[in-house]
Amino acid sequence: MFSSRVPRELALNQLSTAITAHRASGRRLIDLTVTNPTAVGIRYDPDLLAPLCGVEGLTYSPEPLGMRSARRAVAADYARRGISVAEDRIVLTASTSEAYSLLFKLLCAPGGDHVLVPQPSYPLFDHLARLDGVEWRPYALEYHRRWAVDDQSVDAAWTDRTRAVLAVSPNNPTGSTLSAEDFDLLDRRCAQREAALIVDEVFADYPFEPVPAPPPARAAAALTFRLGGLSKSAGLPQVKLGWMMIDGPDALARAALDRLELICDTYLSVSSPVQAAASALMERGGGIRQQIQSRIRVNLDQLRAAVTRDPSVELLNGDGGWSAVLRVPSTETEEALVIHLLEHHETLVHPGFFFDFPHEAFLVLSLLPPPAVFAEGVGRVVEHVRG
Repeated sequence: MFSSRVPRELALNQLSTAITAHRASGRRLIDLTVTNPTAVGIRYDPDLLAPLCGVEGLTYSPEPLGMRSARRAVAADYARRGISVAEDRIVLTASTSEAYSLLFKLLCAPGGDHVLVPQPSYPLFDHLARLDGVEWRPYALEYHRRWAVDDQSVDAAWTDRTRAVLAVSPNNPTGSTLSAEDFDLLDRRCAQREAALIVDEVFADYPFEPVPAPPPARAAAALTFRLGGLSKSAGLPQVKLGWMMIDGPDALARAALDRLELICDTYLSVSSPVQAAASALMERGGGIRQQIQSRIRVNLDQLRAAVTRDPSVELLNGDGGWSAVLRVPSTETEEALVIHLLEHHETLVHPGFFFDFPHEAFLVLSLLPPPAVFAEGVGRVVEHVRG
């Protein structure tokens, strides 16, 4: 009865079952997987979302690519980061996930076309591709004191049905950003082989260390889509507004925009109030962003100090984002380790296999919990691993 786009089996695995049982028990839980900024003690002004009640939102004037004022606000937000982009190269979406769905519709035919996806990375991409009838094939990020794209794995995964390559910068969970060399590698291959490059930049506002203003970016050789949204850049996951910025050769970009306009006109999913309020929400979200940035750096400093005291635990180098990766001794399976931490230390972390790490044993921690909670949870993890 049901489509193959959704999983045939929805039963909980052993870890999910243990998490459900722990939550139901009412016992304390130190949750080092939480990535919801509205649930970790970040201060939100009570009237933060007042711009959504503006009179402009009372008028419905459908514009498939987004209201001109909202697209201008997104272009201004890129300018804040030192990136110049014309507002007519911006397309608004209800979320980054919807942006992926629109791009898969634009670039891929169901039943054989596919996209290349980095591993390790967030498991959402598998589901998004499948829901649009698109296949995905992995290429590897290799770690040698820093993460880098493995060009041989890109070529091995590539076929004549490859329509796009996905990169995430900073990556979730590795925190790695695309180096100039990695970007050139992917850009050249996509341009030469007539595929598109999709770069997810939702965590771009959260570098682990202060960074100088970026040099002027060269134009991409391939048709390139850069994704962002209010969920991360302003810490507003409850306010659904995402976007894509289109780069690359003018003729290709124009052809893509014309087709995206048709697709977006079919759905018209972005609400008028959030578009009308976009500029004000981006400005107000700056304070939320600063709080999140401060929280990440405080927790990262605590994590560095904790692992420095214990050589059995290694914190892998990253550049930014909301997560950190620990490499720990492989004395038990990741699933057994995470369940033990949950049941005996009341601490929840993600196992590396959740993000398709190539081997064991890795743990992934969110850097968003309140610092005191984070420090206690990290202490319990390190103490258990030390044995």
